[in-house]
Amino acid sequence: MNRPCSNRLILSTMVLVLLSIAPIVSMYAQETSGDSPLVTRSTRDGAPATNNPAVRSSPSGPDSISSRLLGSLSHDQVSLGLKQALTNGVQAAIRELGHEGGFLTNANFRIPLPKQLRYLEDALRSLKQDKAADDFVASMNHAAEKAIPEGAAIFADSISRMTIADGQSILTGPPDAVTQFFRRTTETNLYQRFMPIVKKATDKTGVTANYKKVMTAANNNKYIGGLLGAVTDTQSLDLDHYVTEKALDGLFKRIAEEEKRIRADPVARTTDLLKQVFGAVTKQG
Repeated sequence: MNRPCSNRLILSTMVLVLLSIAPIVSMYAQETSGDSPLVTRSTRDGAPATNNPAVRSSPSGPDSISSRLLGSLSHDQVSLGLKQALTNGVQAAIRELGHEGGFLTNANFRIPLPKQLRYLEDALRSLKQDKAADDFVASMNHAAEKAIPEGAAIFADSISRMTIADGQSILTGPPDAVTQFFRRTTETNLYQRFMPIVKKATDKTGVTANYKKVMTAANNNKYIGGLLGAVTDTQSLDLDHYVTEKALDGLFKRIAEEEKRIRADPVARTTDLLKQVFGAVTKQG
């Protein structure tokens, strides 16, 4: 038996096998090292990754969301469009509420007597003392109407400070995202601006005088006077605070209505940019 010859045959066979698989090993090494642009590998979190831009997964987050929604519009265009929408909403609210009768003659925004005095109002009206109650309600509403125009500068400042993140939140947020933005950025300053104006207006429009007339009429009536102290908490009543809060509530309510209209009704988008921005969002909705 020729053992050396057999060993040489086995060795030659192994060399041939190694030479045949060498290209495969080399290709595998390149692929796993990242040199191949077409090979997909697993990332640390298990999600597939690739160096090929054509098959790389789409980015996520607010920037990509707004990009997908608005297509070719730039950030500057989107920002300008949103500022137009916010300005239009504010101007519409101030124009509707900030004049004589803006609150008083609008059933949706009319400021009623404070709840502490509702029983008193009903009692006075039942006894044909309507004028005292009407004058009191009218004087409160007129005070709110005087304050509303003073909010324009505060809203303008808030709009000018709007960030890209604010804009993305408004575009992709809930239907009242604009109103929430204004509540967050203007309400404190609006209250501080409105309160002294309301105080001055309540004196001028006779809120306090009318309040005293109502209380006097009630106290002088034998049917109401005896019950007045038991059913009303007039000591804790701050009329200026009440009117200011109601003025703010009405203003934000009207802005919310305008926001809803701009989002839903193409006719309310009065400029080409508004049509582009909110039209793109509507198509994606």
